[in-house]
Amino acid sequence: MDKKTLSRDGTPIAYETSGQGPAVILVSGAMSTGGTVAPLGALLADRFTAVVYDRRGRGASGDTAPYAVEREVEDLAALIDAAGGEACLYGISSGGALVLEAAASGLPVRKVAVYETPFADFSAQGAKERAAYTENLTAALADGRRGDAVELFLTLTGMAPEMIQGARQSPMWADMEAVAPSLAHDDAVMGGGLLPRERLASITAPVLAVAGGASPDWLREATRAVAEAVPQGAYRSLEGQTHMVDPNALAPVLAEYFRP
Repeated sequence: MDKKTLSRDGTPIAYETSGQGPAVILVSGAMSTGGTVAPLGALLADRFTAVVYDRRGRGASGDTAPYAVEREVEDLAALIDAAGGEACLYGISSGGALVLEAAASGLPVRKVAVYETPFADFSAQGAKERAAYTENLTAALADGRRGDAVELFLTLTGMAPEMIQGARQSPMWADMEAVAPSLAHDDAVMGGGLLPRERLASITAPVLAVAGGASPDWLREATRAVAEAVPQGAYRSLEGQTHMVDPNALAPVLAEYFRP
């Protein structure tokens, strides 16, 4: 990240841009930085000014206590201002919940696209699992047990216990522990994990909700429900894709949708 802007509370937000054209800001999900969505940004840079950034509490961005979802909306407001005063927003997973909240907050957003925001209403035991996750995550982070916090998140995503134990022994585990406190940010952004229908109904910008055709049924149902809850919502399925979507499959869809 070669640029920084200051959010309303003075927190430095690190970002970088590529390409030229209308601004598109890409928002990463949990356990991710701007580098995670940078490959997608590079594919959009032939038509747009692609903006990727480290969300607060990760990478080169700062973090100012106490955390509130509103602060992350203000981070996006600062990025939009730096990009010229208007932008399209794309968010993946819990990053999708953040861009939806930003749009509902009235930021100058031309269009919004989200990929598989994991609202748990549509998963068996989803609401109960989310409540337990929030409680256990809060306790782990309060005790400084960052590794346990990461394990809780990976378990929530469905990763098998033996794979998690293997990950604990890998070189990447230290990096995952480094951003573990930001898991609480994403948990707050998800708002308990349930689809905020009334909030979504207040969004005036067009919203494209995209899901992978090979993703679990509940994720595809949650994505379709986002499209149905927004006044100008549309749903799109990408054949053969999962939650780990291939940027090469997604970029053409976003480029066509975000086209002025």
